[in-house]
Amino acid sequence: MNARFGTGTAGDQTALTLNGAVLQADASGALFWPERGLLVVADLHLEKGTAFARRGTLLPPYDTAATLARLEATCRRLAPTRVLCLGDSFHDGHAGDRVSDEDGRRLAALIQAHDWLWVAGNHDPAPPPAWGGRVVADWMEGPLVFRHEAEDGMAVGEVSGHYHPKATVPTRARRVGGRCFITDGRRLVLPAFGAYTGGLDVREPALRRLFPGAFSIVLLHRDRGYAFHSSHILGAHTLGADMASTGTF
Repeated sequence: MNARFGTGTAGDQTALTLNGAVLQADASGALFWPERGLLVVADLHLEKGTAFARRGTLLPPYDTAATLARLEATCRRLAPTRVLCLGDSFHDGHAGDRVSDEDGRRLAALIQAHDWLWVAGNHDPAPPPAWGGRVVADWMEGPLVFRHEAEDGMAVGEVSGHYHPKATVPTRARRVGGRCFITDGRRLVLPAFGAYTGGLDVREPALRRLFPGAFSIVLLHRDRGYAFHSSHILGAHTLGADMASTGTF
């Protein structure tokens, strides 16, 4: 998976293979497994805006509505049978109480229309039961395991969230940045799906620890996904010429 920005390789979906499973990195920030009808999203952080407001940082209180609108649109377009939320779906333990009636109805409709799984995260170890869905610590399906936070070591077939990866890639005209998927073909970390979620640069130690060698990203920019090899981000001197010259995974 390797591309230059703007060479025609951009699209709504980018194919990824993880431990034999053929997946699609969707430009919305969701991961789709067509063979299983499984849609995966990470780190919705619903009601983050109201949490900040309680601490004196006033943000427009529309993040939950915006996040649900994108999730509704993604579900309509991809028509999954099962939706898996990879933890930190709610920003804190009381976020469910702050969801508006209208947003609560929208969330309930989404859950009722799908086989819905909440993976417990560090912000929401017990997602509120009001709207339904099953709460699990992690989820195994076929050759893949889904959890909130990546485990140390060689976790083959692991799909996780938590780190909110982002990247900046130099192009001929300028540097382009955004949320991203990151994978080395053995494990995969999803971008945050929530409207008010920040990000951790893929060059930071916490992510480099998980991906110590070469990796690939799908950079999300203006509702498109762009695939890049890590040599575009880190440079050949960082990865080693033998890794950076391969160009694909």
